[in-house]
Formats: sequence, C-alpha cells, structure tokens
Amino acid sequence: MKAKKLKKVVKVGKFERLLYTSVILLVLALPFTIVFLQATLSKVNVQVEQVKKEIKTQEKKNESLTMKINELASLDKIIEVAHSQGLSYNNDNIKTVE
Repeated sequence: MKAKKLKKVVKVGKFERLLYTSVILLVLALPFTIVFLQATLSKVNVQVEQVKKEIKTQEKKNESLTMKINELASLDKIIEVAHSQGLSYNNDNIKTVE
C-alpha cells in the first residue's frame, strides 16, 4: 500500500489576512518613508546653513557699523565737525555747577 499524501488545508482567517497584508505594506512602505525623511532632513540642513551664512554676514555688517559709530563719536571727529560748522572751543565760557 502506498501511503496517501495528506494535504493539509490551512484556512486563513480575515484577521490573519489583514495582518499579513499590513506587514507586507509596511515592509514595502518603509524604504520610501526612510528616503523621504532623509530628503527632508537634508533640505532642512541646507536651510540651516543658509541662515548661518546670513547671520555671519549680518554680524560683519553690524561690527562694521559699530566701528563707524565709534569713529564718528570720537572727540577728534566732534571737534573737526564743530570747526567746520563755525563753532569754537572757549574754555572761559565753561561754568561748573556743584
């Protein structure tokens, strides 16, 4: 007698089918999600670098303007502008109040 091969019929329930489908979709969607997130991260990094560059440029401008303010506010420059406007320094006109 030949041994009969028994075929085992496995019935998959709705829940198991949904579970298998979900796992397969997740495995297929994961690489796309990773690529999308990496692209977004790269884009944000580029924007951060641009903002840092703008900040450095603005800081240099601010430093330059501060130096110009200090130069224009110096006593020598004030005296020069006063003389060009026809003003003079008269020490006898200075009164001190106690």
